[in-house]
Amino acid sequence: MSTPLAPARATRISLAVRDSSTMLRRNLLHARRYPSLTLNLLLSPVMLLLLFVYIFGDTMSAGIGGGDRSTYLAYLFPGILLLTIGGTTIGSAVSVAMDMTEGIIARFRTLAIHRGSVLIGHVVGSVLQCMLSVALVGAVAVAIGFRSTDATALEWLAAFGLLALVSLALTWIAVGMGLSSPNAEAASNNAMPLMVLPLLSSAFVPVDAMPGWFQPVAEYQPFTPAIETLRGLLLGNEIGHNGWLAVVWCVGLAVLGYAWSKSLFDRDPK
Repeated sequence: MSTPLAPARATRISLAVRDSSTMLRRNLLHARRYPSLTLNLLLSPVMLLLLFVYIFGDTMSAGIGGGDRSTYLAYLFPGILLLTIGGTTIGSAVSVAMDMTEGIIARFRTLAIHRGSVLIGHVVGSVLQCMLSVALVGAVAVAIGFRSTDATALEWLAAFGLLALVSLALTWIAVGMGLSSPNAEAASNNAMPLMVLPLLSSAFVPVDAMPGWFQPVAEYQPFTPAIETLRGLLLGNEIGHNGWLAVVWCVGLAVLGYAWSKSLFDRDPK
C-alpha cells in the first residue's frame, strides 16, 4: 500500500528537474548572447598549442625521447585539453559572481523554485561548455596533425568520461569561488589557479625532466594524474596508478566544491 510520501517525493523531484532545466536554458542563452568571455578563455589553450608545437616542438620533442613535432603534439594534446577545461570553468566563476552581485539571485530566492536549481543550471551549463571547448580544441589538434591510432573505442569513451568528470569537479570549485567573490573581477582572479595548475603539471614536459625541488609540486597535484591517464588512454601507454588517482581527485574536488558552494549559497542574504 503506497503512502502519501511517495507522490510528494516524486513531485519534488519533478519540480527540481523542471526548475534546473529552466536555469540551464537561461545560462546557455546567456553564454550564446555573450560569447566573448568563452572565446577569450578558449583562445589561450589554442595559442599555447600552436606556440609549443610550431615554435618549440622540435626542441621539446628531444626532451621526451626524440621524434619530431608530431611526437610532441601527441604528448602535449592531453595537457592542453585539461588546460582548456580549467580556462572554461573560470567563466563559470565569473557568471556566478555576476548573478550574486547584480541581484538576480536575490530575486530567485523570492520565487517558488527549487533552491538548488540555480547552481545546478550553472554547473550543467558549464560542463556542456567545457565539452564543447574540448571538442573545438581537439579539432584544432587534429587539423595540425594529431592522431590517436592506438586508442580503442572503449579507451575513447573512458577519455571522454574522464574529461566530463574533470569538468564537473572544476566547475563546482569555480562555482564556490564565484559565490565567495565580491565581484566578477575578483572571481576571475580567484579562479586563475584552475588555469595555472595545469602549467605546473606534466602537461608540457615529463615530471622527471623538471628540477628536483619542483617535482613534488608537479607530481602531487590533481592535474598530473588526470593528464597522464588521458595520455595513456589516447596514446595507448600504460596508465598505472594514475587512473584511480585521477578519479579520486575528481570525486574529492567535486564533493568539496559542492559542499562549499551549497554552504555559501544557503547563507541568508545580508
